[in-house]
Amino acid sequence: MPGASASPLSPRRRRRSETSSAAPSRASPKRHKQSMANPAMGTMPLGNGAPAGFQPQLGAKRLVIQNLRKVTDAQSQMNQYYEKTQKELATALQALFDSGKPTLPLERLYRGVEDLCRANRAERLHSLLKSNIESHLHGPVLYRLKRSGGSSNQGMLSAVLDEWATLNKQTILLRSTFSYFDRTYLLRELHTSINEIMITQFRRTIFPSAKDQQPGSPGEMLLFGLCELIDFDRKGDSRKDPELTKRAVALLYVLSVYAKLFEPLFLVRTREFLKEFAGSRSASSLKEYIKACEKLIQDERVRFLQYNLESTTQKQMMEIVHQVLIHDYTDKLLNEGSLTELLREHDVESLKALYDLLRLAGIESKLRAPWASYVMTTAKGIISDKERADQMTVRLLTLRRGLDIIVRDAFEKSNELKEGMRGAFGTAMNDKATASCWSTGTSKVAEMIAKHFDLLLRGGLKAIPKELLSDIQDRATAEKEGLASSADEDAELDRQLNQTLELCRHVHGKDTFEAFYKKDLARRLLMGRSASSDAERNMITKLRDEAGSSLTQNIETMFKDQELAKEEMDAFREWDRNTLGKPSDLLHVMVLSSGAWPTYPDVNLNLPDNVASQHERFDKFYQHKHSGRVLTWKHCLGHVTLTANFPKGRKELFVSAFQASVLLLFNSVPNDGFLSYAEIKTGTNLQDADLDRTLQSLACGKARVLTKHPKGKDVKPTDTFTYNKAFTDPKVRVKINQIQLKETKEENKAMHDRIAQDRRFETQAAIVRIMKSRKKMGHAELVAEVIAMTSKRGSVEPPEIKKEIENLIEKDYIDREENSYVYQA
Repeated sequence: MPGASASPLSPRRRRRSETSSAAPSRASPKRHKQSMANPAMGTMPLGNGAPAGFQPQLGAKRLVIQNLRKVTDAQSQMNQYYEKTQKELATALQALFDSGKPTLPLERLYRGVEDLCRANRAERLHSLLKSNIESHLHGPVLYRLKRSGGSSNQGMLSAVLDEWATLNKQTILLRSTFSYFDRTYLLRELHTSINEIMITQFRRTIFPSAKDQQPGSPGEMLLFGLCELIDFDRKGDSRKDPELTKRAVALLYVLSVYAKLFEPLFLVRTREFLKEFAGSRSASSLKEYIKACEKLIQDERVRFLQYNLESTTQKQMMEIVHQVLIHDYTDKLLNEGSLTELLREHDVESLKALYDLLRLAGIESKLRAPWASYVMTTAKGIISDKERADQMTVRLLTLRRGLDIIVRDAFEKSNELKEGMRGAFGTAMNDKATASCWSTGTSKVAEMIAKHFDLLLRGGLKAIPKELLSDIQDRATAEKEGLASSADEDAELDRQLNQTLELCRHVHGKDTFEAFYKKDLARRLLMGRSASSDAERNMITKLRDEAGSSLTQNIETMFKDQELAKEEMDAFREWDRNTLGKPSDLLHVMVLSSGAWPTYPDVNLNLPDNVASQHERFDKFYQHKHSGRVLTWKHCLGHVTLTANFPKGRKELFVSAFQASVLLLFNSVPNDGFLSYAEIKTGTNLQDADLDRTLQSLACGKARVLTKHPKGKDVKPTDTFTYNKAFTDPKVRVKINQIQLKETKEENKAMHDRIAQDRRFETQAAIVRIMKSRKKMGHAELVAEVIAMTSKRGSVEPPEIKKEIENLIEKDYIDREENSYVYQA
């Protein structure tokens, strides 16, 4: 009704009243009610007088007031109101889509939506809303897209995003106006919302169905435009627009077309880009190709995060990357020549990038073959280099150290590559073709490893090249594992011994190693040249754990001889005290077991009388204590401490027995006198080679206690020698080293021949032991057991075993019976 605050036709305004008053005149005439009596009591008409059948004694009657307005008129007014409200909403929707703001107040529009919903007209409202949205999107919006986008994919992309931004603003106002409808009807009945209606209709507008789709639709141009933007970013084109790209990807997520429409197109374009990329760089070096691939993969990962692309898309794209960049170019990545170049340059960065690429594709195991081939080839080259034989072990250790660093820093500590490296070293160090260049018959590598152990145990850390020392990571690892820091000298020396032992572990000729190690150990023990006695004993423990007690049996006997020698000397001094009344400290003797120590030449040296008398006393003592034993004096191993009085000071000279015998001759020479070469030779009884070395060390070395005439570096039989009165040295105790003869080729070959002969005897002994226990065996079975039994000592080839079997048959140890061998007791 006009002027009413709320619609009088609303069902909420209808009221029903009851009263307990008996006076009908109290009913308000303004409400136009009709009074009706209770049907059980009959009809009571209204009037000015008392009712005809009024009976006061019966009490009050109930009155019912009823609406007198005609129903037909009220329904008509309600329908008119609803139609009017619906038209107002349609006008408001049109204004919202055209100008962005309705003319009617939003409060009135909201109430109108609520009234229509309460009047069960929500379905009509839904049709109204949907039809207006469809007509707007398929009409003005689509027209503007085609006009603004034109034929450019980039233009269409920008136009779609602009229209979407405008539609979002309109949707916000639309949702606030139709909020009641959205909450009560759409979500409850259709399980959707105005947002979803907008998204669905917008998707159908720019991505029409297959039957309605036409070439060059806005959606198709949007997808191609987005792919072009990503290509611009990949190629570094100035037309790239990261913000626009990110907005476009977000729109695809909202429209739910990312996985169905964009992802397949993106992957196709990615494959094309990668093929072009790989083809353009296929001619470059391996290092450049790896670097380019690494940068591309890193950029793609950043790009996925920057544009919020799906992880499933990234996974599929990485599979394409692996296929195109890695699998299709495996030959290039694993090219032995290119890989060798990187390994020689120690290019850890490039090798790490290569390993990461191979690991991404799951083919890192294919790296083992070229890796092992490089190790084997390089190691063989070092072993067969005769000109640098003295540096063989250091070079092998340097190679091993560099490879360990590569495995640690580039190959993620791969156990497979570690095993490949160990196998390659073992093959190279025991290769018969490589060893044949030395013509030694036994392992040259084992000899050089033994000599390197001698270098370490004599010189300590001073003998270790800088490139072999521990780095920061090694020290950190040692501390983390609870080991002594590599900064500690003892710990560093122990690590160097372990590294060298790693090489020794690969060598089959352990007997060769034992012979040379024992020879050098004897010199260190007898000459007192060991840098650390603890290191010496620790090394014996390592060797015993590595190769068993059979390898270290003789070596351990050498240490026991040293301990027994101390006890022997204590007994000798006690014997001296009992016989002379006082012990003698002039002589210290070490008795050696001839079977455990190397053989040394016998030199009949003329000893001074006081020294000779001491020798005789010790001989007498030893014969008295050990009857039947014979002592052979090895003067070449002796060393003496002499007290020398020089005009410029008194010195203690630490010299060899040969040097002492020469110096003591000058005690009988006048101050201005001299001794000739021949006189010295007669007085000492030294042969030319030993005498030359001794005189050269005394007159031509750093500490020149004698003066040679004429001056020169070489000693000749015509030279004369005098006592050097001008000798001086800042130290009180001066050590004069004896010039050591270098091992000749003949001596070295004789050593190897002796090792080969010992190996033959060991092989024959193994055959006899096996046949004695088995009595009868076939040839193949016997050869296999002999190889297994002698493998720890040295590698014996089947032809050599067959030759020793023939020798034993000739000696009647075994006999041949048909296809078998029989032991002869």
